[in-house]
Amino acid sequence: MTTAAPALFVIFNRGSGHGEAAELQSAIETACREAGRELHLQGIDDPRQIHRIARETVQRAQKVRGIVVAAGGDGTINAVAQAVLGSGCAFGVLPRGTFNYFSRTHGIPAELGAALQVLLHESPQPVQVGLVNDRVFLVNASLGLYPKLLEDREYWKKQLGRSRPVAFLAGLLTLMQGHSNLRLSIELRGETHAIRQIRTPTLFVGNNALQMEQIGLPEAHAIDAGQLAGITLRPLGRWALLGLLLRGALGRLGEASQLFNFSFACLTVQASRRFGLGRIKLATDGEIVWMKLPLQFRVAPEPLLLIRPAGPAAERATEPEAR
Repeated sequence: MTTAAPALFVIFNRGSGHGEAAELQSAIETACREAGRELHLQGIDDPRQIHRIARETVQRAQKVRGIVVAAGGDGTINAVAQAVLGSGCAFGVLPRGTFNYFSRTHGIPAELGAALQVLLHESPQPVQVGLVNDRVFLVNASLGLYPKLLEDREYWKKQLGRSRPVAFLAGLLTLMQGHSNLRLSIELRGETHAIRQIRTPTLFVGNNALQMEQIGLPEAHAIDAGQLAGITLRPLGRWALLGLLLRGALGRLGEASQLFNFSFACLTVQASRRFGLGRIKLATDGEIVWMKLPLQFRVAPEPLLLIRPAGPAAERATEPEAR
């Protein structure tokens, strides 16, 4: 007797990517009907409700050993992954965002029909998840200047649309406005153990080898080996920061002497008391949140069981860029 394939519980953001919600829903329904797959669709109109809806969907999926699927950009995928991690459910992705770093790293195509075939026919594979305190990040987490860049980028995307040129222009405008430096105490634990006091415009922690490769940093290999990548900058003027932005766009950031980049197993961060009530603004996979200090960045003790093509990440990172 053949065992029925697990039901799919698909959460989709009606406003993510290019807003093609009706087309997305129709394609998912058609593919599942043709494959004889049980489907439960859950659309989200208010992004503020996504964490609650994701938790409720995971609870329903657990009862029937279903697969929970996120259809959207990196922010939507992050929110659903937060609910799935540790639940015992497998996790699927239908990428609909602008950059789609998480899906591209794991060989999930940007084209919807091809991504559906992966979802319907491939098996769960363990993938690394980053944590900052108890919050999941799949691609990156950061504080300081980088969250400001993301906030401004979202504003300009609403005005001009989602595209890489718009994202780059937004970055230029933000850097021209000037910035302040953070005073951080970082405790690094890995092959070495050290505590450093630093002044920096930003701290960036990466969990995505493809993103590290594209900006030209060697820590991609460390991520593949089960660690996280850290980047801090020396205090810089706006023109020097603009130069770094350009280097990153050209994939040559690793050549910059103003960077301190490193890999680690666990990193604890404390900031100066000028932040008031012991909180600091943080970006996780493009979403802005406030978190209590100190911050602890680490690899999650258990992986996410992602439906993806089999094979090492290094063989899959050549996926063409998303639209």
